[in-house]
Amino acid sequence: MASEEVFWILDVNYEVVGGIPEVRLWGVSESGERIVVIDRSFRPYFYVLPSQRKVTDDFLRRVLSSLSGVKTLSVEKVERKYYGTPVEAVKVVLADPRDVPRARELVPKAIGVEEVLEADIRFYMRYMIDTGVKPSSWHIVKVKELERSREWRVDRAYLAVEPPKPIDEQRLPNLKIYAFDIECYNKFGEPNPDRDPVILISRATREGVETFEADGNDDERLIREFANDLLSQDPDVIVGYNSNRFDWPYLLARAHRSRMRLDVSRGAGEPAQSVYGHYSIVGRANIDLYDYASEIPEVKVKTLENVADYLGVVKKSERILIDPLSIYEYWDDPSKRDLLRRYNRDDAVSTFKLAEVVLPFAVQLSSLVGLPLDQVFAASVGNRVEWHLIRQAFLYGELVPNVKERPEETYRGAIVLKPKPGVHENIAVLDFSSMYPNIMIKYNVSPDTFVPPGVDVHPDEVYTAPEVGHRFRKNPPGFYAKVLSSLLEARRQIRDQMKHLDPKSEMYRILDERQKAIKVVTNATYGYSGWSLARWYMREVAEATTAWGRELIKSALAYAQKIGLYVLYGDTDSLFVKYDRGKVEELIRFVEKELGFEIKIDKVYSKVFFTEAKKRYCGLLEDGRIDVVGLEAVRGDWAEISKEIQEKVIEIVLREGDPWKAVEYVRAIIRDLELGKIPISKLIIWKTLSKSLDEYEVDAPHVRAAKVMVSAGWKVGKGSKIGYVIVKGGERVSEKALPFFLVKSNSEVDVEYYVKRQIVPAALRILEYFGIKEEHFYTGKRQQTLFDFMG
Repeated sequence: MASEEVFWILDVNYEVVGGIPEVRLWGVSESGERIVVIDRSFRPYFYVLPSQRKVTDDFLRRVLSSLSGVKTLSVEKVERKYYGTPVEAVKVVLADPRDVPRARELVPKAIGVEEVLEADIRFYMRYMIDTGVKPSSWHIVKVKELERSREWRVDRAYLAVEPPKPIDEQRLPNLKIYAFDIECYNKFGEPNPDRDPVILISRATREGVETFEADGNDDERLIREFANDLLSQDPDVIVGYNSNRFDWPYLLARAHRSRMRLDVSRGAGEPAQSVYGHYSIVGRANIDLYDYASEIPEVKVKTLENVADYLGVVKKSERILIDPLSIYEYWDDPSKRDLLRRYNRDDAVSTFKLAEVVLPFAVQLSSLVGLPLDQVFAASVGNRVEWHLIRQAFLYGELVPNVKERPEETYRGAIVLKPKPGVHENIAVLDFSSMYPNIMIKYNVSPDTFVPPGVDVHPDEVYTAPEVGHRFRKNPPGFYAKVLSSLLEARRQIRDQMKHLDPKSEMYRILDERQKAIKVVTNATYGYSGWSLARWYMREVAEATTAWGRELIKSALAYAQKIGLYVLYGDTDSLFVKYDRGKVEELIRFVEKELGFEIKIDKVYSKVFFTEAKKRYCGLLEDGRIDVVGLEAVRGDWAEISKEIQEKVIEIVLREGDPWKAVEYVRAIIRDLELGKIPISKLIIWKTLSKSLDEYEVDAPHVRAAKVMVSAGWKVGKGSKIGYVIVKGGERVSEKALPFFLVKSNSEVDVEYYVKRQIVPAALRILEYFGIKEEHFYTGKRQQTLFDFMG
């Protein structure tokens, strides 16, 4: 007898059982049970476009005939739109999703076939698109309860009588989160699972922290205890930091060495690498928070402790910090081992607290774009936008174009004004709200509204982009315009709703994360249109959008100059102006009433420093935070000491207003280096081998260090990350590069190299704009600088 079940979808996969594909929806029921809902009603399909634009009975027969040997359920004529134009197509329905790749190869051999479309959409994604099912959302479904498989780790299993239907429910279920972190023995630098054991694993949940420890250098019991603990905790969400790239593949490799099966899923199976490189754990959401951190531009060195500190979840000053390269020393020394345990536990706790902050946003982004929770951060920004567009295309009856390999095309980008160099006070940053999306809506910029050159259209029927001359039909509304309009309207409604809620309430937080997710997808759509891998790629769309953007900025700039508002800098959709409240408000009124775009004050700097170069500045915000853009030492051949110095120099210049104090700070670092007080770990330079060693014609420092490693018995090759230190001896820098683990004493370090090639250049990148020269770091003689002239 059928009943109704309300549940929240956590994970989705499919299997073919007895020749029938079944979609498995893993989730949490309204009563808090962990369940799986199976739907066996859906079948795979794709579309075939005829070259003659008409589907005849003869064409249908040819398509069916081409599928000899593939179990085909139906071929039928359907009417769809392709780039906005009505078309006739053949919908081919198969019995088994596993046959789709083969069918895709066979059909184009039939006479008259122009293109096969939508054959590359994964089966469970196709199911969710067509049925309207959304991951990370609540649904109601008519079901019949099944006898639960002994292999499945759920409270109940159901067979869906019909596909689930989404319901408008914003609250989140009480998800069980399991954060973990592993430490590996690493006497030879980067640990190798063929040689080096896992020595510690800590996990953190709401109930507390647990640490599992190896027996000396034997990790079999440790890994078994970890797996058993994970199963007993039965989490919905598993989180790690860099876990998809390191922890999971390492644990799997070590488990297999002990002939152990690391079965920790709800559907009986090991973690397996899936789309976007993430590890899928069936029935659970496995999330690597490094994927989230990689999109935080403000954090330059994306270690767990730096990200946790930046987001305010665990301060670096409140936790144990150990040089990762020294982990083996702490393991080998019984007197230090407890510090290593605490370090490992702090990593697990930081990961857990980070998850509590990040997960609400991940949930909303997953629900919005339609990607399962474990994939949404692992996918690129372009992939997220694309899955949202694919869902919308289905609703509008639009066929989805294929992914095509195409070369990167360049086009003129946003306008970036030359900055006024020096230090300025009380500067407001005016930001155009969703500038590119609003341009695309206003001028109906979309692949399906583009009018190719040579097509005769009355000028009144099109919008013509300035400078580039691309034309777009004014009517009907294009695909992008419709999608973006609905997103912006949804965000507006959410923000209106938030005005009536307590900012401390749970619903306010949920809606805030929802509107952030919408903003991310909306603002990324313009960039998607110019992404060479995009299905709906069109260079003219991206090119026209930036052209209208440049015109908008120029118009705002001209008016600012007309009313005497001092403009220091402009970049893409922002203007940096002297904060004269009356004139700023006048400019805002002009932009909104005369130009038809929204502009607002985004931030105010109490002090900002511009170099002569574009996109390179740093500022002191009113709340005391320092904002750095484009000045950081981001090159791969900078040592950690150089990055630290540059950050400190910026802080001294902005907070204390005296670059000479920064010079004294750098001189003190140089003295410490000369006295051997700087840890070798801060002098290591990391660089990745981009090809095999025998392909290098010149011995760069990292290549020379890699060859030394090979001679010492190491296995290195393309993709290996090489850490080296420049030591004394030899004439060329490459001759002085030694793998870091072979450097035993500070007395071996080439101090002159680090001073002249690392420390001073990093500091001068900031201080040279204040008249400071290299010799000042050696003589200590003070000269007048820009600050002195400013009084």
